[in-house]
Parts: sequence; C-alpha cells; structure tokens
Amino acid sequence: MRLSDFDYTLPRELIAQYPLKEREAARLLVLDRKQGTVEHSLFKNITDYFQPSDTVVLNNTRVLPSRLIGSRRTGGKVELLLLKAKSGLTFEALIRPGRVKLKEKITFNGGKIYGEVTGRNEITFSAKDAQTIYNLGVMPLPPYIKRDCEDLDRVYYQTVYAKEDGSIASPTAGLHFTEGLIAKIKSCGVNIAYITLHISYSTFKPVKSEDITGHKMEKEFFQISKEAEGYINRTHLNKGRIFAVGTTTCRTLETYASGINEGYTDLFIYPGYKFKIADCLITNFHLPKTTLFMLACAFAGEKLIKKAYQEAIDRKYRFYSYGDAMLII
Repeated sequence: MRLSDFDYTLPRELIAQYPLKEREAARLLVLDRKQGTVEHSLFKNITDYFQPSDTVVLNNTRVLPSRLIGSRRTGGKVELLLLKAKSGLTFEALIRPGRVKLKEKITFNGGKIYGEVTGRNEITFSAKDAQTIYNLGVMPLPPYIKRDCEDLDRVYYQTVYAKEDGSIASPTAGLHFTEGLIAKIKSCGVNIAYITLHISYSTFKPVKSEDITGHKMEKEFFQISKEAEGYINRTHLNKGRIFAVGTTTCRTLETYASGINEGYTDLFIYPGYKFKIADCLITNFHLPKTTLFMLACAFAGEKLIKKAYQEAIDRKYRFYSYGDAMLII
C-alpha cells in the first residue's frame, strides 16, 4: 500500500485555528458504510444515531501542559516538548533549536528554575517536583495551529472528562462532548465507558516510507478498567454496538481484542485490517498521509472516506483538532 494513496488536497483556510465557543455546536458528517451515503447534522444531535444498549467508549487521558519556553545563556530562546518522564526530574524531550549542546543549561521563570541537557533528547530539571515543571508549560497545540497558545486552550484542548495525566496531544474527537451531552446520552439508555490511552509523539510522527507497511508506531500506554470491560462484553452479548470515540480509543479497543487490558500498544491500523470490537467510529477530520487518516480509511474504505472528505471540503467543514466531526456507522 502506497503512502501517496492517502493524500488529499485541503484549502488552508479550512484548518480550524480556534475552537468553537460551544463544543457540541460542531458540525457532524454522518457516513453510512452499508448505504454508502453521507448526511449532515450537528454534534449536539448525535444521540439520534444511538440505540439503547449501545456503548460509547471515551479516552479519559489528560493532556499535560508540556510545551515550555526557556532561555539560553546567550539570550536565545529554546522550546521544549516534554515527551515523558524517565526518572526523577529527567525527561525525554524534543529540544529546539537542535544546536543546543550537551550539559548546556536552559533557564525558566526568570532564572528560578533551570534544566540541563543531559543527553540526546533529554533534559534534567532543578525543581521541587514534576508539577512545578508542568506549571511552567502551556498546552502542546499541534503545529498546524498557527498561533501561540492562549489561556482558552487550557480549557478547550482538554476533554471535559479528562482524568488520567499522561498525553502530549488531545483525543480530539472527544472535544465535542459536554457534561450535558454525556448526561443526555445516558438518559437514552446508552452506556458510557472510559478507557485510557496516553497519546505520545507518534500522533505527529510522519509516515516516511512509501510502502506504509514499513511504518512503525511508537508504543503508548493503555489501560481498560474492569468496569469498561464489563460494558464492552455485555454490549456485544446484547447485540448492541460499540462506538469508539477517536482513533486512540479505537486502537485501544482493538488491542484489547487480543486479550490484553493493560500495557503498551503499537497497533497500526490501515486498510485490510479486520475490526473486532469497534462497530462505529466518532472521529475528527485528519491530515493526509497520517496513520489517523489511514485508520479512518480502514474503517470505512478509502473510496468512501475520500468521498466524505471531499463533501466536507465542498461544504467548508472545519478540519483537524479544533474542527468538526464525523460519525461512521
């Protein structure tokens, strides 16, 4: 399978730069795989597509404010993206510019805290604890949002049900849900189940091999609680449907299908994959040539997904993290 097969052209003005004030006011494109049809609605009406005994599965990971700006001794600025804690106050990090040297010290908060480059893509801080370090950071907005992070992003780039710290990107399909909408879903007799997958840098990692099967996903930690397992198993037993909210949730559920409920997954889903648990998918519109777009193509078929994307472009839907949503049934 060729990387070029997963390309499409998107006008830049359709890339959402800000969230909608009302999360559930996003538009919703509904793609019916069996009928091959596309219809248009609003996210607040998504309950129209649920049935009693269905289960909606949400990823409750919480995004950490992991983008930090520091100063070099020369006065230049350094940008860090903290990928994960290694031990103590030592972090794996992306450090820009790349010419920062080993043992160089970077200062933060007017010099009150510093970090020393202790290895390739590694920095060790002098601080009280990890929370003190994250207090220096801002939300790690994706690179296609061409503006500085603002206070509103601390709210809107986080799902309302975020609970477990650990991600450097938001499970963006979940950004459209509000507490009120979740309550409405439950009132319809639909189950809500929470799983966790901490999103790593792999969400931004480009696929470089023309043969996509040569691409390797980064391992990401996931966990499915006994409660969530119960909902999933009972739903299929009762002939209900599992709605995976987002590609991260979908990958976690499909990993669970192999009998593992906690650990690390590097599952790469692309066309030809046979889904075992996820029956329906709620997702945003994804960048071309990405593993997320490939998963959507695997779920609905390349031809149908490209038809839906073109209709979304023609109707000027908002794309990517802060954009509109798609429901694939």
